[in-house]
Amino acid sequence: MSNDNCQKVDVSRRKLLAGGAAAATAMMLGSEASASQINNAISWDKTFDVLVIGSGFAALSAAIEARRKGLDVMIVEKMRVPGGNSTINGGLFAVAGSELQKEEGVEDSVELMVQDMMAAGRGINHPELTRAIAAGSPDAFKFVVECGAKFKPKLSWLGGHSVARTYLTHNASGSGIVRPLVKTARREGVVIRTECKMLNFITNDDKRIIGIQVKDGYRFPDEETGIVKHFKARRGVVLASGGFSRDTKFLSAQDPRLGGVIDSTNQPGATGEALRAAFRIGAVPVQLSLIQLGPWASPDEQGFGVASMFNIQSGFRYGIMVERATGKRFVNELADRKTRADAMIKNVKESGEPDYPIILVDSVGAKACPTLDRCLEYKVVHAFDRLEDLASHYQIPAEGLIESVTAYNEYVKNNDDLELGKPVSTATPIIKPPFYAVRGWPKVHHCMGGVEINPSAQVLHSETFEPIAGLYAAGEVTGGPHGASRLGSCAITDGLVMGRIAGNSVARNDAI
Repeated sequence: MSNDNCQKVDVSRRKLLAGGAAAATAMMLGSEASASQINNAISWDKTFDVLVIGSGFAALSAAIEARRKGLDVMIVEKMRVPGGNSTINGGLFAVAGSELQKEEGVEDSVELMVQDMMAAGRGINHPELTRAIAAGSPDAFKFVVECGAKFKPKLSWLGGHSVARTYLTHNASGSGIVRPLVKTARREGVVIRTECKMLNFITNDDKRIIGIQVKDGYRFPDEETGIVKHFKARRGVVLASGGFSRDTKFLSAQDPRLGGVIDSTNQPGATGEALRAAFRIGAVPVQLSLIQLGPWASPDEQGFGVASMFNIQSGFRYGIMVERATGKRFVNELADRKTRADAMIKNVKESGEPDYPIILVDSVGAKACPTLDRCLEYKVVHAFDRLEDLASHYQIPAEGLIESVTAYNEYVKNNDDLELGKPVSTATPIIKPPFYAVRGWPKVHHCMGGVEINPSAQVLHSETFEPIAGLYAAGEVTGGPHGASRLGSCAITDGLVMGRIAGNSVARNDAI
């Protein structure tokens, strides 16, 4: 039974899994329930084979795969446009054993990528998930290319990777993947329902997920908007709602140092209500306090900004990062994200305020930055004819800065960074003006924690550690594959690989 009007439903209080009689009353009144699950028959406003929560890399790939199995699929997205955080992602996609690696003479393997991911994660990754992501990366790359995604013809070598294995989208943005996937999904018959906020999961008497409760017509962030409706899922639900780095209260509960203090690179809708709904029905919480700070951000702009790409593509690879107070380098610029971020936030003044380190590169290294013009236009990155002028602008001791640059150039010449161990085999010396520089400071970027899944993307229950029937998850909403710190450029890989697995797994589920 399907209609677009919110209907009162007869809920048996005896069948509530959690929350007691108050939750039943809330459901009967058509308002948001304080509990999340009911397991008796209700009137459905819409029915599909598969419902997907979210609309980023993981959600879109899951929806397309399920649709290609002949199923009716609807994506539920709370924001006004699809794509979520994936749209503002930097467009960096790690692939093990790619065709471009072969062309460039780079020797790589799934095993080496797993080792790099485990090293960045400090060894507490769930290895079966880490391996699934690395192993699925070549096919995931082919999948998005077939959907229309385009990439630059040269690989990037990012911090924490043993080799160059990272593709960059043609427009240096995750939108270069999201837009082709959205177009493919719609062309193939996936329904994308925006301004529709997921509230609760709905189960049957066997505790199988059979649908979701939503606020349809929701206008973020106005919680008074939207009409409560109930959507049925005959095969199952895929949870792909992303992380919670914009959810100040939930973030603070995991790490009190972060909530409301350090900025985030994520879009405003990166909140955790769908994740918490999964916990309410028994999903296993995994590593929630492990929250990654992106070391390439700048305090001189909000969110991800344009300077992030400058630092990733140019500053860290071809330049150096120095303490403002001394002009000295203090960390391997191509170390993993956690190592760099932890070192950066130690730069504080006597007052306790941040003493932002400076990342600099010359005109040769700056050519690798696809956002350089915008960085200069927005006055986040500045150009200087002399290193002395750069030092004066940022109030760096000129002597210390010039000594650091001179020493680094010698390391590049000899292909050996004796000071900090940075890989410099593809580096260039910092000698040709203009010299470009930016203030750097970490921002909350990725939540490694989430619900526990198995390699088939099934969500596990905290009592039995067996799959919750009808519930699958993929992407940043899951925990485990990245351990203590996600290796750079593996978020797209994770979302696409596990999203495709989730879409195929839910398609194999029996219909109700």
